[in-house]
Amino acid sequence: MRAQFVLSEIGVGLRRNLTMTFAVIVSVALSLALFGGALLMREQVETMKDYWYDKVNVSIYLCTKTDATNGDKCSKGAVTSEQKKQIEADLKKMAIVENVYYESAEEAFKHYKEQYGDTAIASVITPDQMPESFRVKLKDPEKYKVIATAFEGRDGIESVQDQRNILETLFNMMRSVNYAAVALMLLMLVIALMLIINTVRVSAFSRRRETGIMRLVGASSFYIQMPFIMEAAFSGLIGGAFACVLLVAGRYFLVDHGLNLAEQMPLVNFIGWDVVLAQLPLVIVIGLLMPSVAAFIALRKYLKV
Repeated sequence: MRAQFVLSEIGVGLRRNLTMTFAVIVSVALSLALFGGALLMREQVETMKDYWYDKVNVSIYLCTKTDATNGDKCSKGAVTSEQKKQIEADLKKMAIVENVYYESAEEAFKHYKEQYGDTAIASVITPDQMPESFRVKLKDPEKYKVIATAFEGRDGIESVQDQRNILETLFNMMRSVNYAAVALMLLMLVIALMLIINTVRVSAFSRRRETGIMRLVGASSFYIQMPFIMEAAFSGLIGGAFACVLLVAGRYFLVDHGLNLAEQMPLVNFIGWDVVLAQLPLVIVIGLLMPSVAAFIALRKYLKV
């Protein structure tokens, strides 16, 4: 009987405040969708970092005849065969080095033509203008400074470059987008909480006669508050479910179909469905608990029971 009464009160409350309940559902759905999107964006950045940092190398560019006339680093002339052998030997001795690959000027020219063959400057570049280099793969990409410290400024070396710097701009941009999503999510969350509190208060005010009678007959505070809390929890649950639909639809239409980013951007390692689905239970739980806690706090102050 008590369970039936609580359920009937929930139905009455939802019907009386249908417009505000709808507003709560929409606000919760949007805020939780942004919350889930921020989590997925963070996972995407970490996935891309793990994927690309494992592939990038430290490049040690060697002096050419052209470099010898353009500054102090190569003032002693182009790199010699002995210097190249010594550099390679020193690299292979280092414990942090996993692999060393030598790229000749001809190979560098070939790769340049493959990437920039259609540009105007590519037509005037000759193989002797391309630098020889050592491409060094590290066991830990974070140890780039060890290589830079050991080889920067040595005879025959023009520069030491960490290819991770090329990716940092992209990662920083993605982090900025993520921060913007989090800020917008917090704003929507505050709006949703305000709507939940106001909806609960309006519902409690419209049923103040019933709650007064329940207090007179000795009903406990928890029993009086339960219908209101469950109304808010139900609205939050529906909002959380809609948020999950938005996240799944976003992954489906943005990456797999619709914009089809997975095919248009083959170099980007997009997060898989397992990562997306793993976030959905958290979104549902927050959608259920957040309105319940907000309603409980509002009722303690408003009903004073």
